Amino acid sequence: MSKGFNVPPVVFPSGGNPGPTAITQRRPTAPFQPRSANPIPFMSFDINSAAASTSFPVPHFGSGSIGGSSSNFDDEPPLLEELGINTKQIWSKTISILNPYRVNPDLHEDADLSGPFLFLMAFGLFQLLAGKIHFGIILGWVTVSALFLYIVFNMLAGRNGTLELYRCVSLIGYCMLPMVILSALSLFLPQGGVVIFVLAAVFVMWATRVCTRLLIEVARWDEHRGLVA
Repeated sequence: MSKGFNVPPVVFPSGGNPGPTAITQRRPTAPFQPRSANPIPFMSFDINSAAASTSFPVPHFGSGSIGGSSSNFDDEPPLLEELGINTKQIWSKTISILNPYRVNPDLHEDADLSGPFLFLMAFGLFQLLAGKIHFGIILGWVTVSALFLYIVFNMLAGRNGTLELYRCVSLIGYCMLPMVILSALSLFLPQGGVVIFVLAAVFVMWATRVCTRLLIEVARWDEHRGLVA
């Protein structure tokens, strides 16, 4: 025995009464619109109104700023000059050392350590090519010899001594150029022969003569030249 259920009628807003197989369609509703204007400027999509409502100035990029920056870069000195490395001065000092009879002491009035450091690194590189790692020995002995020569020279000169330690290290470093050339030539000569000993004596006398003359001329003290040598 089946029981009957009373189904209430379905009433739609449009007033129609579709059948059970009908498909209801939902119309899209309009997005939410605020009643008042948006008080927050960064929530609006109008850039001009947002910039006008804020108190911050709007940056303006013109063509003059690009030209000004390029002119500032053109006026800046090169990187080597900012680091205190004068390549022309190093080259002039190197050329003056190559001629032991025409050494120009005026070029060595301005002391620097850039050229000596390059020479010492080249000296160590040539020793490395010969199978000897002497970088620390070269730098250490040059520093000790410069300090020793500085003390002895000022003790001999007394009050007349004007030699500074920085200038003494610079002069000894530049005077190591003959030894750098000798280390380069020794790579192509037989070791332990007469030729290498003769060349070593010549290059040592060359370096000694140049260093002695530069020390005396730069320090302006022309006494005990043989002892300084």
